[in-house]
Amino acid sequence: MFSLFLVPCFAMAQLTPQETGLEITGEQAYGSVAPSIGVWVGAKIITPALALVGVVFIILMIYAGFLWMTAGGKPEQTTKARDMMINSIIGVIIIAAAYAITNFVFTSIA
Repeated sequence: MFSLFLVPCFAMAQLTPQETGLEITGEQAYGSVAPSIGVWVGAKIITPALALVGVVFIILMIYAGFLWMTAGGKPEQTTKARDMMINSIIGVIIIAAAYAITNFVFTSIA
């Protein structure tokens, strides 16, 4: 029974893009098969950079929460933690807005 599911996969692996018609479909949809430099930069550089920003934001928020929880009533430590949270949120908002504006401008031009 397991082999019944693998037979179509092996049969598809033997086909070339020209035989499946995917190359023609790609050309009709995108104009060419090769992505433009903007698409490549977006997929290879910007997307991982935004993921890294998200991870850094989460780490900063957890660290600031830890500082706040272990402050023990010290106002200077709670202020430091609160400022770190506010600055992290402002940073993420600035980065998201910059990405949104850039994306809007480039999609409007193209």
